[in-house]
Amino acid sequence: MCGDGQAAGYEESGEAPVRGREEMTMAEYLITFNDEWVPEHTAEEVREKGKAARAVVAEMQAEGVLIFSNGGLDRSTAVCSVELVDGEPVFTDGPYVETKEHLGGFAVVDVPDDAAARYWAGRLATVLDWPQEVHRFRGPGEARRSGSGVK
Repeated sequence: MCGDGQAAGYEESGEAPVRGREEMTMAEYLITFNDEWVPEHTAEEVREKGKAARAVVAEMQAEGVLIFSNGGLDRSTAVCSVELVDGEPVFTDGPYVETKEHLGGFAVVDVPDDAAARYWAGRLATVLDWPQEVHRFRGPGEARRSGSGVK
């Protein structure tokens, strides 16, 4: 349960505690929002919210919890969808036609517990003024460490 209270282990000031990473067992979380959750904004409002969100991401980097973040996604950024047909992948330009929601942005963080993930999601929800959703990965993921990724 996400809960409404202050994140456990976080200071009254709302700041993340400073602790050595070696003393924590870390877990990976996905903090995300769907584009449909974002109300209409003027171009200036979008610029201001982007600036505020980048400041929170910079805080995540300074705390050493940010793995990866990106935003600015919507239906127009979908390159293609792919599905298996008769054992072969079939690619279709654009988003999957039946999809109603589209990922708007996300951050993957490596933090000690649910409370820490809620803290960072709360920081983003506060500066952006739209909902965030928190998912805990079941285990460590895999990442490309080097190379272009082209085979």
